Amino acid sequence: MIVKIFPFNPIETNCFVCYDDTKECVIIDPSCSGENEYNQLFDFIKKENLIAKHVIITHPHVDHIAGSARVCEEYNLPLTMHKAGLSQFGMAMQHAEYLGLKLDRLPENHVYVEDGDIIKFGNSELKVLYTPGHSDGSICLVDFAEKTVFTGDVLFNGSIGRTDLMTGNFDVLKKNIYEKLFVLGDDFIVRPGHGGRTEIGFERYNNPFL
Repeated sequence: MIVKIFPFNPIETNCFVCYDDTKECVIIDPSCSGENEYNQLFDFIKKENLIAKHVIITHPHVDHIAGSARVCEEYNLPLTMHKAGLSQFGMAMQHAEYLGLKLDRLPENHVYVEDGDIIKFGNSELKVLYTPGHSDGSICLVDFAEKTVFTGDVLFNGSIGRTDLMTGNFDVLKKNIYEKLFVLGDDFIVRPGHGGRTEIGFERYNNPFL
């Protein structure tokens, strides 16, 4: 699997395009804000001759969903998310104004995933892990073949997601990191929602919050 990263919007939220040799792809956290960022994403997908199969959000915070409506419309796809995030999803407009992000509308069509579900594209698979604590509706996505996990705002390089926001809970977040992520091998690559990559083993032994 090939992973292309776009740090979009003023908060530099990582938007991932993941694809394999079949050219089918998934878009994780469509965080585009502004015409230039949409063009970067769409031009890349067109240049690589990719076929978008899923648009997925790791959680419903506005910096991760800023471009979701337009991206879903571009590829005629529903938004894939966990249903527990719907309450915060509906507040995104208000949060966008507070953070100074451009958000015209939200996707109306959703597909809901649960813990343990498998999202398939091409010859690749992503397993859904339900991991609240930073936010209700938060999921991580694991590619076991590539030993890679997309963690959204659950686990970062040397840090963890904030728990002082609505529906945040430090004890729940820590429990999910230990029970859902730290059971993966130390060599699993962590691709977080902000910042650079890390590995499960490094975070297991060095993360000061855990």
